[in-house]
Amino acid sequence: MTDTPTSTDRDRTETDATAADREPLFDRIPRRDFMKAGVAAGAMGSFAGCTGLLSDDDHPSAADVDASVAPGEHDEYYAFLSGGHTGEIRVYGIPSMRQLMRIPVFSTESARGYGYDDRTSEMLEEAGGYTWGDTHHPRLSQTDNDYDGRFAYVNDKANGRMARIDLKYFETDAIVDVPNTQGVHGACARLPDTDLIFGVGEFRVPMPNDGRDLDDPDEYTSVLTAIEPESFDVAWQVLVDGNMDNGDGGKNGRWFFATGYNSENGVTESEMSGSDTDYVKAFDTLAIEDAVEAGEYEEIGGVKVVDGRQDSPLNGGSDPIVRYVDVPKSPHGVSVTPDGEYAIASGKLDPTCSVIDIEMLGDAADPNDAIVGQPRVGMGPLHTAYDGRGHAYTTLFIDSQVVKWDIEDAVEADLGSEEPVIEKIDVHYNPGHLIAAESYTADPQGDWLVSLNKLSKDRFLPVGPMHPENDQLIYIGDDDAGMKLVKDTPSYAEPHDASIVSADKLDPATVYDPEDYDEEFVGPEDSEIVREDGRVHVKMYSMRNEFGYSDVTVQEGDEVTFTVTNIEETDDILHSLAIPEYDVNIKLAPQETREVTITADEPGVYWMYCAFFCSALHLEMRSRLLVEPAE
Repeated sequence: MTDTPTSTDRDRTETDATAADREPLFDRIPRRDFMKAGVAAGAMGSFAGCTGLLSDDDHPSAADVDASVAPGEHDEYYAFLSGGHTGEIRVYGIPSMRQLMRIPVFSTESARGYGYDDRTSEMLEEAGGYTWGDTHHPRLSQTDNDYDGRFAYVNDKANGRMARIDLKYFETDAIVDVPNTQGVHGACARLPDTDLIFGVGEFRVPMPNDGRDLDDPDEYTSVLTAIEPESFDVAWQVLVDGNMDNGDGGKNGRWFFATGYNSENGVTESEMSGSDTDYVKAFDTLAIEDAVEAGEYEEIGGVKVVDGRQDSPLNGGSDPIVRYVDVPKSPHGVSVTPDGEYAIASGKLDPTCSVIDIEMLGDAADPNDAIVGQPRVGMGPLHTAYDGRGHAYTTLFIDSQVVKWDIEDAVEADLGSEEPVIEKIDVHYNPGHLIAAESYTADPQGDWLVSLNKLSKDRFLPVGPMHPENDQLIYIGDDDAGMKLVKDTPSYAEPHDASIVSADKLDPATVYDPEDYDEEFVGPEDSEIVREDGRVHVKMYSMRNEFGYSDVTVQEGDEVTFTVTNIEETDDILHSLAIPEYDVNIKLAPQETREVTITADEPGVYWMYCAFFCSALHLEMRSRLLVEPAE
């Protein structure tokens, strides 16, 4: 193993920049209380690698650990796992690995009525109108570097979208179709307080992509996108060299990290994998915001786009907005340690992980000097998680293993040393992502880890040529006995990343609060049918055994809007309004109101019924839509 890679073979043109004259960035960190974060980071750093100081006495031994959850008992954690091509998020209980719920995000789903009522169908249409999505990286909102139970965020790798999930109701409430990009991959936040959401653009295209530079890959670019978490509007973007892959945020409100491959600007596999090193791109988000404030951007596609490429004037001088750190080869995952001290990137096509000292990165004249460790962990390292006791856990795609290694030992060891490796455990097979309980926070729980494996082969009953994938639960709470594989759970194609949060940090609602939505609550006294100029508005309630109207009569060609409220106050009593011939199926949880609009274009009798088994007289819970022929 050679010393830390340098960039002598790359053009790092130095130019003068007005950014060099800015005031020190740490003097301008907003309300995030940098001193508090620094003290916490220092304290955690002093413990890193010292398992005797941060003991695992609170966790049972590997011999005694029990992952079963008895009937009627609840899990200790929620796990939010990507659903891949289903366009959804899967919610598991940990450690049972029971699937508790599926949350549709980028694709319609009839049981939830998602994409079938006016509100969600309009949201999907306004976000591009695509018929499918590919969820990859669910991340939960944080306050002071800890989960706050408010929102989850996830990307659409396929169509360049980002979405927000309301954790009060476990449903998607916002989607943005990100301009100027194709394939948003990583989905992460600026921490400690989730004041920006980042979408890491993967595929390089001309900017703007309007037919120019069609076959000139040197002119293609990818962008990092910053999104306001409340409005869910795009705040700004940054152009970079090469493709990007995954990302993670630092803990003190300044840095965001993204891996980048294809520094060669190629368009074929051989062209994109020729170089021995590629980049971790370290975005100085405060400097970028200064550039936006100073007007140092170009508006493209309605977005303020800052030039963060290596030859940009904004990257000249001593205060570049993006630092390009050379790491081996085609790096994939990058994650920040719980103490905020290091960003660790995995080599994918190299057997090492690169440990980047974040504080040193801000001061070093050459960002490569911030690489302070490079342990040799095994073949095909992809992603890294943490236990809070100074250990890192990295998936080895080629070796089909998870490797546990000591972070501070890696910093102290020679580059390329295997000495920091503590142990390895076989998984089945070819793991991509992995996640440990609360690993993305400043205080991981250090007990459970899930390895998300791409192949299962012989692990489950055969179901034809398309096999399930395999989510495997591993116990990591006993450093003396080592990692223990506890159970397998089949999953549908093709999951990627996950987040695990303590159950007591979430407080989901059991019934809806009408103040939380815009639709008009319709009780028995509010029921009415309003007719005006070919439009019919049917306002009715639903309750066990009945709808507010037994018959609704309209004329052929009428535009008909149904506003329906489930007036039940008891939780878990769901109703729906299903009109199959008009492709309607809207779910109604207790106290929930939804609207759906159709055009009554076919005369006839159409039964409207409840599609959730809600009572002994469920089958009798129905109404008629009578469409009279036009005169």
